[in-house]
Amino acid sequence: MENATPIEVELKLALAPPGVEALKHHPLLAGSAPLTQTLANRYFDTPDDALARARIAVRLRQVDTQVLQTVKTAGQGGGGLSSRQEWEWPVKSAELDQQGLAALPPFQGALGAQLDQLTPRLRTDFTRRSWQLDWQGSHIELVLDQGEIESGAYTTPICEVELELKDGSSEALWSLALALAEHVPLRPSDSSKAARGAALRAQQWPLPNAQTPGQWLHRATLALDAFHDSKDSTYLKDAREALEQLASHPALADDLKALAGRLPGALDDDGQPSTAYGVTLLTLSHRLALQSALS
Repeated sequence: MENATPIEVELKLALAPPGVEALKHHPLLAGSAPLTQTLANRYFDTPDDALARARIAVRLRQVDTQVLQTVKTAGQGGGGLSSRQEWEWPVKSAELDQQGLAALPPFQGALGAQLDQLTPRLRTDFTRRSWQLDWQGSHIELVLDQGEIESGAYTTPICEVELELKDGSSEALWSLALALAEHVPLRPSDSSKAARGAALRAQQWPLPNAQTPGQWLHRATLALDAFHDSKDSTYLKDAREALEQLASHPALADDLKALAGRLPGALDDDGQPSTAYGVTLLTLSHRLALQSALS
């Protein structure tokens, strides 16, 4: 295994129920056969969830006859876009490569002493359909994942798109997501499968405090993620309130306030997005990301 530190840059989009068929018939994908794979995944943690608290994921993935071991760190970003460290390498069996883990930076400190405590804590099993797209001078892998998270006594469905930048500029991720959102009901998601599984097992979905526009947007996005996994309407109320706080924020430019003001009404009573919601939130997220990068 190489100890280089590759960076994964991706944009995650949760699909509304009609979104799968709309995506398959999108002009960018219609007529292009995807690569279809069945992925079986086990995520590991200590009995007291030390990795979840550190926002680190350790995964074994079975793909056909191959087993891959993956480590991911906490993502940086928001509005669906994240950038994080990721290491992945093949292993000979469905058992953790402890030596490989110990060589990585996340396990050089206190976590390294707990490697022998790692046990399977949740599963994700899903069908992945993937397309390779050349878009605006960049190469992007678009994947559609459909399946289930099983964590403790609880399950929740997976129905999401990930746009992963393989080569080029992250600006291409935003523009591709917008092109999809014009035809597909979707919403940006800030919750990884591992984070969703940990929250599901604990039956706890804590929301971060917010002060800046970007923080209110992140809180709204996480609250919607929490609502769909918990079925607790309190989180849908939290999401709407966060969007209202965003729309009235004094630091937000007037044109962005107008955009944000459209968002609560673009969600239906079940918290599902219209195409207008996806386009508007992606536009707003992109603008806020640009402002943050320039500040």
